[in-house]
Amino acid sequence: MGVVTPFPTPQKPGAVQVGFERAELMRILDLYGRMVAAGHWKDYAMDLGRDAAVFSAFRRTAERPEFRIEKRPALRNRQGMWALIGEAGAVLRRGHELAPVLAPVERRLMKLVAD
Repeated sequence: MGVVTPFPTPQKPGAVQVGFERAELMRILDLYGRMVAAGHWKDYAMDLGRDAAVFSAFRRTAERPEFRIEKRPALRNRQGMWALIGEAGAVLRRGHELAPVLAPVERRLMKLVAD
C-alpha cells in the first residue's frame, strides 16, 4: 500500500514535454474566462506534447476549435514560438511574445461587449 511508483522518465535526452509556464497559462486562461463570460466560448482542451503545447478554445464541445494557441519552442529563433491558428487551420498571427499573438482575440472580445 505504501509503494510510490514514479512516472517513467524520457529515454532520449531531447524527448522533453513542452508546457506552458505559469504566467503564460494565466494570461491564456484569463482571456478564456472573459470569452466564457461573454458567452462566446464553452469549452477548452490542452495538448502537451514533445514538439508543442496547444490550448484549443471551442464554441461548442462537439466542434473543431475556434482558435488554437500553440507554443513551439523549436521556432523561437525563427518566426516566433507563439501562433494563433483559426478554425480552418490558417495561421492568423505568429510572434515571439504571447500578448501580440492574442491581440486579434482580445479585439474580438471588445466587439462582443460593445454590441
